Amino acid sequence: SVANVCEKTGADITKVAHGMGLDARIGRNFLQGGIGYGGSCFPKDVDAFMHISGKLGYDFGILKAASKVNYEQRMLFVRKIEEALWIAKGKAIGILGLAFKPETDDMRSAPSIDIINALKDAGADIKVYDPKAMKKAKSFLKGVTYCKDLYDTAKGSDCLAIVTEWHEFEVMDLKRVKKLMKNPLIADGRNIFDPVKMKALGFRYISIGR
Repeated sequence: SVANVCEKTGADITKVAHGMGLDARIGRNFLQGGIGYGGSCFPKDVDAFMHISGKLGYDFGILKAASKVNYEQRMLFVRKIEEALWIAKGKAIGILGLAFKPETDDMRSAPSIDIINALKDAGADIKVYDPKAMKKAKSFLKGVTYCKDLYDTAKGSDCLAIVTEWHEFEVMDLKRVKKLMKNPLIADGRNIFDPVKMKALGFRYISIGR
């Protein structure tokens, strides 16, 4: 939510989060603006806590709001992509990252699932790549094209969406990626790149809270 306010005011969520993190009562961890949390623990624990509090007759509003905003951040990212493409139907969209975080193949409650399904519903042709989660994804994520690497995903794409902040995405050859893409549009859901640099390289660049 703070990232969304930053976007409307022209502020930069990365700078705001840094300032907030200087307060020892808050700390710098887990303040990144983006497309929300996932995994096996946090979503389950939030849901369980809401269920318990509900049975006890207590309306745990702040947890309900957190869960709602977490989902809305994913859909906000989808809308950003759709608006940048004007229309998603028939467009090739490459998804970089399927796991809920780097260095795992865990896709439980991963943002990628909701994002991919929403873009598929909009009529987009989806290509995906993740360094570790491909095998797991193939067991349940259907109707997408599985690519061999990030450059294969970029080839012919109208948009490349960064959903998980894997290191190999952070160090990708951006000039090569630009040449491979049909339309040099990058939607960065994890704010791994500098908007000024991306513009200088000739990309149309979307991020969160900047």
